[in-house]
Amino acid sequence: MCDLVARTGRHQQRYEDGRRLVAGCIPFRYRANNDETSDDKHKKLVEVLMINSQSGPGLLFPKGGWENDETVEEAAAREAIEEAGVRGDIVHLLGFYDFKSKTHQDACCPEGMCRAAVFALHVKEELTSWPEQSTRQRTWLTVPEAASQCRYQWMQEALLTGFSEWHDKWSRSGGGTNCDPA
Repeated sequence: MCDLVARTGRHQQRYEDGRRLVAGCIPFRYRANNDETSDDKHKKLVEVLMINSQSGPGLLFPKGGWENDETVEEAAAREAIEEAGVRGDIVHLLGFYDFKSKTHQDACCPEGMCRAAVFALHVKEELTSWPEQSTRQRTWLTVPEAASQCRYQWMQEALLTGFSEWHDKWSRSGGGTNCDPA
């Protein structure tokens, strides 16, 4: 049984310019590169965490509504806990991505337009139980694997342009959680 509870409802949801504001993250970690054919056997391999979609095929990164009583970083970290059962350090804002939601149209946003702030989250802990564990499975993937399984084009763009470009710079500069290259 999970002691954490996912937030529900829209009464504190933020909107701006006719768009619902959401926050999400690309959770990542490192594992040893055990590829015997690689010249980089001692280099660590980055993996990203994706979750299943509740409404169809393909995988997603954790994301959800940004509410009035939290910062955008707090919202992204909360979504990572609720949907994927991970905690970590928010290390960089990867960008803002606009998309149209087919399932979340409401009076404040009848067109279903959303703007997502997406962050890199360096995972420090995987929880054994989390609020959405009964409906979400989590999967660690390499960046190319994740790109090929992304359900939405905007998430694939966030991974390949936002995350990958940032991570290359971050890794070259030491990769510490206090390091945040522009």
